[in-house]
Amino acid sequence: MPTRARNVSSIALRLPQRAEIWLFDCGEGTQHQILRSDLKVSQITRIFVTHMHGDHIYGLMGLLASCGLAGNPSRIDIYGPPKLDEYLRACGKYSQTHFSYPVKVHTVQPGRLFEDAEFTVSCAPLTHRVPAFGYRVTEKDRPGRFDVERAAALGIPSGPLYGQLKRGERVTLPDGRQINGADLCGETEIGRKFAYCTDTIYCENAVELADDADLLVHEATFAHQDAELAYQRLHSTSTMAAQTALGAKARKLIMTHFSPRYAPGNSIGLDDLLQEARAIFPNTAMAHDFFTYEIPRRAALAAV
Repeated sequence: MPTRARNVSSIALRLPQRAEIWLFDCGEGTQHQILRSDLKVSQITRIFVTHMHGDHIYGLMGLLASCGLAGNPSRIDIYGPPKLDEYLRACGKYSQTHFSYPVKVHTVQPGRLFEDAEFTVSCAPLTHRVPAFGYRVTEKDRPGRFDVERAAALGIPSGPLYGQLKRGERVTLPDGRQINGADLCGETEIGRKFAYCTDTIYCENAVELADDADLLVHEATFAHQDAELAYQRLHSTSTMAAQTALGAKARKLIMTHFSPRYAPGNSIGLDDLLQEARAIFPNTAMAHDFFTYEIPRRAALAAV
């Protein structure tokens, strides 16, 4: 539940290269938090909902209603579990809310949900008290930087051929020479991988979603000493989140979704949860409201 220090669940994945924001969950007050950030509501194009508990969806209808007033998006696609479409239709019916732009709700099934030239999004069921899904976003590999100077030195005329060569294709020049675009590009840029798993107790599907992920965002509702509560309520402890990251060979873990019982002044605090997780998976961070993290590319990681 929200506290004075923390709001409920919502994470924005920014795609700067296309000026888009993909939202993961939309708890109560999400649009108010967006107003306090540097995010633009008008850039939200996709929303992925993990499950139907209120701390993950109570802000959705308000955000969608405001989106139409804040910039008239061309379309928003929403992905989520069964009953999400029914819930939104009921909200619209009884509040007399009508969207001024297309909203498409997709009921998710395990597997691939979405794919375009740059990204693939897939999901898998998690283990919670209601149907819940985790999500994985995979950025596709891209050819390395195109060497314009070398292309010019080879006498390759600029224009459409450059586009083909940048994509690593093989082209035939007007003089009959064949040029392999891969020879004119730097090392392939490995696509980044992001996984989002909440709410769930430790499960193999979360490990699979986070396989080789550059970033795993995972819930850590309870401390290790409260594991019995975690099993009763089908939530994760800090150590379960760390074990998921370790088993998946993820590169970075960010924990979130903490119980208010670990507020400052209590016998166990959030720093204790962080130390528990780092004992298993050292590269762990703890999210707070407005926390941001730029997912690095593999080349940048290798250079550090």
